[in-house]
Amino acid sequence: MKKLNQRVALVTGAASGIGEAIARLFAEEGARVFAADVNVPGVRAVDASIEAAGGSATAVETDVAREDHIRRLVDQAEAAHGRVDVLVNNAGIMDDFLPAGEVTDPVWERVLAVNLAGPMRAIRRVLPIFLRQGGGVIVNISSIAGHQGARAGAAYTSSKHALIGLTRNVAFDYAGRGVRCNAIAPGAIATNIRATILHPSTLGNERAMCGFAFNPREGAPVEIARVALFLACDDSSYVNGAMLTADSGWTAY
Repeated sequence: MKKLNQRVALVTGAASGIGEAIARLFAEEGARVFAADVNVPGVRAVDASIEAAGGSATAVETDVAREDHIRRLVDQAEAAHGRVDVLVNNAGIMDDFLPAGEVTDPVWERVLAVNLAGPMRAIRRVLPIFLRQGGGVIVNISSIAGHQGARAGAAYTSSKHALIGLTRNVAFDYAGRGVRCNAIAPGAIATNIRATILHPSTLGNERAMCGFAFNPREGAPVEIARVALFLACDDSSYVNGAMLTADSGWTAY
């Protein structure tokens, strides 16, 4: 039996990188995947590739910073299958490594809208479904920047710390209702999130990179996808409110 057989899984930021790897692996494990991304051509290509390989996927244009897009994504999945079983909040953007003295309101507001408000709204939308059906699983993609202070700029670091707090709050509040909520804190992963770094701060980049020499290696998106699969399936039935760090030991230094 496949680990996610016939379960309905929503994956944001699924057009590339970690989200794409999660969508593909979940589909291989039998999930009916709703692949969400603001990059419509990219997410449609992922959808088509999954379908061609014999999996089930539906591409949904989704800007996670927009509540109407979140509502459409969740409602479309529930309308198609009558349930939602797994939510993976993966979509995220960087912040140009801007330290507090340089961060602008537009950058601050955009980063928190995508990295924190988006997951909150998606969680808020799926929880009534989870409660009606007796359970569900949430996997939030945080970062080692959610544990430490110098892996990115002020906005990104704040958003990832807050996402871990949100994860723990949801995990405890709904533990008795069949809902599990966990987070993954990846280290440096080979994805195109660097494309969201447009005008990096000299100071911020210098301070964030000073510890990079201690990074054992860069990870591959599928390595995070495997952690997400563990958290999404019944293998982790007793894991709730956990922060799983996947960074090849970088933060162990």
